[in-house]
Amino acid sequence: MSTKALRLGTRRSKLALAQSGRVAEAVSQVTGRPVELVEITTYGDVSKEALAQIGGTGVFVTALREALLKGEVDFAVHSLKDLPTGQPDELVLAALPEREDPRDVIVARDALKFTDLPPGARIGTGSPRRTAQLNAYARAHGLDIETVAIRGNIDTRVRFVRDGELDAVVLAAAGLQRIGRIDEVTDFLSVDTVLPAPGQGALAIECTADNADLIAALGELDDPFTRVAVTAERSLLAALEAGCSAPVGALADLPPLSTPLERGDPHADEQIVKEMRLRGVVGTTDGSRMVQLSTTGPVPETYDQAMALGRELAAEMLAQGAAGLMGERAQ
Repeated sequence: MSTKALRLGTRRSKLALAQSGRVAEAVSQVTGRPVELVEITTYGDVSKEALAQIGGTGVFVTALREALLKGEVDFAVHSLKDLPTGQPDELVLAALPEREDPRDVIVARDALKFTDLPPGARIGTGSPRRTAQLNAYARAHGLDIETVAIRGNIDTRVRFVRDGELDAVVLAAAGLQRIGRIDEVTDFLSVDTVLPAPGQGALAIECTADNADLIAALGELDDPFTRVAVTAERSLLAALEAGCSAPVGALADLPPLSTPLERGDPHADEQIVKEMRLRGVVGTTDGSRMVQLSTTGPVPETYDQAMALGRELAAEMLAQGAAGLMGERAQ
């Protein structure tokens, strides 16, 4: 491979640039080549509409993929949860680096936890998935909350709380971690309360399928467990025929590791674990009806095994009425 700088396509947001900057350093180490960031504005960045209204699926991705296909950038970095489940033949996910904490978190006034919010608390989120699960939890536990639809970057969302417009906002732990603001979190939401979006906390490094040398180099950054876990989650999403903005949560994890890892136990990952658990949830946004199921099996060793795990759980969820809870299904 040459020593010419590699061009990394990235969204312009503070979070995207932080994520891409980390990847750029890692790619530079494995390739020995400098990496320059090429900032690209996507439709999702400029539209003020709710993601569910503009389709959700691919709104942060299309412009980056067009730049790849035109040869304007050599590879791109995406938040995996923004990627449509269908992969174009011309492009390949060359690496899925080790996933960050997949959980959702609360940033609330007065350092409050979710269950300590006062009656009638206004909680901001732009995600139907979060809305559905928060409302379902509130119904089940006698809490009185109001979910408020919001858009915007992390700064904008947190400002709603700081300015007193909202009592709390829900964000992804991984995003706050990557921009160095995890200390602003007032509560980490257990995945038993809110299952994350499929692929949440994971990054995807994408390049053209005909660039074998670059694919091989980027592959050095791939984390095999992250890949099988998110493949199972995204397979579930695809089998439900649901898009990124649908009220679908999914998480594949290693049951004996999850709790100690959440506690920050540094030795948790030294255990040998042979089983993976996949959990999925679909619900109406008012939280009145939910389908939540899980399955546990051997850790998938191949892409096909991971895909099969997701499809099997999706079939069980559809059999229990999941399709009717998602509104208009993605086609």
